Amino acid sequence: MTTATIKGRPRGFDRDQALEAALMEFWRHGYEATSIATLTRAMGINPPSLYAAFGDKRKLFSAAVQRYAQTHGDYGSRALDQPTARGVVETMLRLAATEYTDAHHPPGCLVIDGATNTSEASQDVAEELRAYREDTKHAIADRITADIQAGSLPPKTDAPALATFYAAVIQGMSTQARDGASEQDLQRVADVALAAWPA
Repeated sequence: MTTATIKGRPRGFDRDQALEAALMEFWRHGYEATSIATLTRAMGINPPSLYAAFGDKRKLFSAAVQRYAQTHGDYGSRALDQPTARGVVETMLRLAATEYTDAHHPPGCLVIDGATNTSEASQDVAEELRAYREDTKHAIADRITADIQAGSLPPKTDAPALATFYAAVIQGMSTQARDGASEQDLQRVADVALAAWPA
């Protein structure tokens, strides 16, 4: 149990465990479909404790997304450790296939699917997740550009288009996982996608 306090009183729950529980609810149902009642039940706390510890549902969601990026969704940053653009893309695809179908958590990707069908009132949530996706896509494009400049990719390679293609594949893999695709299915998708890599 954490020793952090709220207004001088000991906080009677483990913040990390509560945040992980909230993450799972947002991942499973999406931002708008996840209610405060659902969250507090999953987190094992009451609404005042949620507001005191996390601010509100919107701030809790941002904290959950940050946790996701550092845990279940860290395959993107892990892939960027590879020395070549192709290595980055292949590692990202392979890890996504494994992570999206892991039976220990909801299928797919929170950053891809967490703001599906949001209303006008929640457009800031959609924009937050879009920014994560765009950052990853731009990081892939930067690595492709670096390899073009180094001479390991053809000079006429369209780095932004190639990065967008692989980003689209990864997003599609998330949807397929939510529709019941297995890891083996998604690894085959990765095989086909990698066949499009410039010679």
